Amino acid sequence: MEYIRVTKDNLESEHICCAISSNRDIQVASKKAWLAERFDDGLVFLKSVERGKCFIEYIPAENAWNPIEAPGYMYIDCLWVSGSFKGHGYSNDLLGECIEDSKNRGKAGLCILSTQKKKPFLADPKFLKYKGFEVCDEADNGIQLWYLPFAKDAAKPRFRDCARHPHVDETGYVLFYTNQCPFNARYVPVVEETARKQGVPFKAVHLETREAAQNAPTPVTTYALFCDGTYLTNEQMNEAKFLKLLNRAAER
Repeated sequence: MEYIRVTKDNLESEHICCAISSNRDIQVASKKAWLAERFDDGLVFLKSVERGKCFIEYIPAENAWNPIEAPGYMYIDCLWVSGSFKGHGYSNDLLGECIEDSKNRGKAGLCILSTQKKKPFLADPKFLKYKGFEVCDEADNGIQLWYLPFAKDAAKPRFRDCARHPHVDETGYVLFYTNQCPFNARYVPVVEETARKQGVPFKAVHLETREAAQNAPTPVTTYALFCDGTYLTNEQMNEAKFLKLLNRAAER
């Protein structure tokens, strides 16, 4: 497999958004706009030459859009290989490129979000353990920070205090999200409209700066849904999923 590093120079021409094929799609536009502003922060987006879900996105941890303390580390935003790309060693290739690049930049190691058991839109803990990662911190909602140090004496990354006990002091549904995930540009408005039609209190908090994301009350900032102050999920909702969630809540 050949890989392409997406940069400011080729961003407009490269396919970068998972299963979305059209560059004119609002989801693609929002993701590319977000990437364009992150390249100067050291972000790397490495993808297969083929279209599909086969890429890795990482950034120096100091510039990550997550509430973590990981000086000198590289933070992996996303490592995604699925569909026909699975089972060919591409995850190993992409992670290997990240490790080599990070070592060349003098980084202390890598860190990434996961959980004890695999959850959608988070790294597979079995793969991380196989590659030598270990859990270095865990929030109350089960979101874990995993790390791969390049030296035995490397300090452990950790969550900031604001994210260690995910909670918001508001009733109703509150969603924190960023444009790092392209799907939000389409589905956040869908969920907002669904909540309005159902008469459900709903507030979307768009994290538009690194500072806001680094001080968010949740380890996952790409998509974090709360209800009556309690964290629910990091899984993106479409209308059907959100209605199902509302129905379950009504039955309790």
